Amino acid sequence: MSDVTEPISLTETPARLRRGLSLGSIVLLIGVAMVAVVFGVALARQNTTQPTDGPAPDFALTTFDGEPIRLSDLRGQIVIVNFWASWCGPCRDEAPALQAVWERYQDQGVVVLGVAYTDIEADSREFINEFGLTYPNGPDLGTEISKQRYHIVGVPETFVIDQTGNVAEFIYAQVSEAGLTATIERLLAQG
Repeated sequence: MSDVTEPISLTETPARLRRGLSLGSIVLLIGVAMVAVVFGVALARQNTTQPTDGPAPDFALTTFDGEPIRLSDLRGQIVIVNFWASWCGPCRDEAPALQAVWERYQDQGVVVLGVAYTDIEADSREFINEFGLTYPNGPDLGTEISKQRYHIVGVPETFVIDQTGNVAEFIYAQVSEAGLTATIERLLAQG
């Protein structure tokens, strides 16, 4: 036996010389690319914040009473869009304030609109009944309104939309009757 190896013929391509990726390597690379895309989209969404001014994102909602509502159809009125959930403690605390604002201003061109976030319908209806809420409320099926349009990060979050359809105020906390009243009075005075 000799330690000399035989030269390789250029016309033959032995398996040990083939260059390229195996099926397993290709699948692995595709998997890594998909993970990178998912993380990229997640990071991009993370940098998306709630609208704090400019045109309010339009949406359609069917209330728990079966009434269809489209935000753009409410143009000319002040609209308070409140994202809530029955399991949310601060939402429970602010519900009476929202109802009081609704009762006081509904005849002056102010609409309070509740959007139930990731809530079970029976729990939402129980919440509405418990607090005697008479302003329109509806579920956000698939979080299309809350996450995809308004990019909320939790509840409660409230958006006050002026008569021209622009976000006048974003409230990232429990609302108070006094705070909402001050905002509404300012917007009513602006006409």
